[in-house]
Amino acid sequence: MGQYTPPIDDNLLNISDRQKLNEEEARGVIKAEQFIYDLEEDVTISADLILKLHHIAFSHLYEWAGAWRRSDFQVGPHVPPGYNEVPLRMYQFVDELNFKFGKVKSDKDLIHLLAYAHHRIVFIHPFNNGNGRTARLLTNLIALLKGYDQIILYHREGQERSIYLKAVRTADNYDYSLLEELIKSQLKKLD
Repeated sequence: MGQYTPPIDDNLLNISDRQKLNEEEARGVIKAEQFIYDLEEDVTISADLILKLHHIAFSHLYEWAGAWRRSDFQVGPHVPPGYNEVPLRMYQFVDELNFKFGKVKSDKDLIHLLAYAHHRIVFIHPFNNGNGRTARLLTNLIALLKGYDQIILYHREGQERSIYLKAVRTADNYDYSLLEELIKSQLKKLD
C-alpha cells in the first residue's frame, strides 16, 4: 500500500507538472491544517469532519474533493474495500475511533489510537486521491485534541519513506507496532 503514484488527475487548474501539482496540494493541506488549529477543543470527530478536511485541502484542485470515491482501484499491492462499502466503513471507523478516543488514559493508549486512525483511513482509501494526507490531517487533529503537537509520519523519498510504507503495510495485518514506534518517536506535548 502507498507505493503507487497515480497519473496526474484532471484538475481544476489544468496543472500537468507533477511537482507543481504537489506544491498546490501542499498549499491546500496547509489550509486544512489551519482549519484544524481553529477548531474548538470539544469538537467531535465525524465522517462529515473528515469529508470537510479533505474538501478544504483539495477543493481548489479537484471537483471530487470532499466526497467519497465512486470507483474501485488498486493502490500498489493493496486493494481497498469497494467504493460502495466506503460510506459504511467510514461511519463504522468513526464510531470505533470516538469510542477509543474516550478511553485514552496514557501515552501508550494515544499512540495506539493515532496508529489505528492513520492506518484505517489509508486502508479504507475513501477518496480518489489525498488519502495519506487526509490520514495525516486526522492523526494531527487527534494529537492536538489530546494536547500534543503534530506528527510528521510521511516523507516523499528516502529511507524515511520506506520505513513509513513498511509500517503501513505491517498494519494491514493488524500489527501496529512499527507505526506506533514512528508515532512514539515524534509524540510531544504542546507547550
